[in-house]
Amino acid sequence: MASIVRVSHLSKHFSEIKAVDDLSFTVNAGDIYGFLGQNGAGKSTTIRMLLTLIKPTDGQIEIFGMNLQTQRKEILKQVGAVIERPDLYKYLTGFENISMFAKMSGEKISKKKLMQQLEQVGLAERAFSKVQTYSLGMKQRLGIAIALINNPQLVILDEPTNGLDPQGIADIRNLILHLSKNEKKTVIVSSHLLSEIELIANRMLIVDKGKKIVEGTVDELFDPAEMILELQTVNHEKTLAIINNSPWKNFLQKQLTEIFFFKMNRKDIPAFNNFLVHNGVEVLSFQSRHSLEDYFLSLTSANQHVETFTN
Repeated sequence: MASIVRVSHLSKHFSEIKAVDDLSFTVNAGDIYGFLGQNGAGKSTTIRMLLTLIKPTDGQIEIFGMNLQTQRKEILKQVGAVIERPDLYKYLTGFENISMFAKMSGEKISKKKLMQQLEQVGLAERAFSKVQTYSLGMKQRLGIAIALINNPQLVILDEPTNGLDPQGIADIRNLILHLSKNEKKTVIVSSHLLSEIELIANRMLIVDKGKKIVEGTVDELFDPAEMILELQTVNHEKTLAIINNSPWKNFLQKQLTEIFFFKMNRKDIPAFNNFLVHNGVEVLSFQSRHSLEDYFLSLTSANQHVETFTN
């Protein structure tokens, strides 16, 4: 499958802060690509580099097989994006907003076509209402309609459901699925709402503190038979030494302070438990779970800030 976006060893430093740190990933044609990470993980910084809003410190970005640094104009003609909340003219109507942005783009687009764009995002009935009367979800959908003016191949949405109520979230989710299935768009969606990404993405990237943690298909990353085990023991240093001298070290995903996280098939759990008992490991807590959110928390520092990920 052809790649639409190819990012290689991308970094962005702000003084001593490494907002993005040696990040590489690939987005294929037709993907709904979930870009996951807690707030401050480097998602928005990466997206701003994809859109040439800020310059990378290091690394390379190719989009549609072209180098973003040298072929910026050709690439951006085929990209539509909404970064955080769209900038709209609240005293103008929805139709006046999309008309103005169409003129600014240099494209000659008929009134019929613009109305079709508004209909596509569910705003045809409110096209001639002022934007100041729109809900936050309606403003987000208008922003997406504006991003689609040039019929882009690639659509980039940065936290599109941020601050929305459940109905607004569902509307944006259904719109993204429509763009992928019916309009054949490739969509990159950044979010910290793990449950939403799980519902729409076919591939995803998890980042933490600017670094790539894992990338793959949802099926690869979330096998119902695979479990996340959270282990806490009396002596974590002794436990680590015992684990490192055994085949079970291959199942260890991460250690945070005194807690160990393992990923394994459910059928291996009894054998692992017997191993701990046989080696005299004093267990304080042994919990098994499986969900995308559990997997995410086990791989990142987000488990220290769980409240950030509650809906």
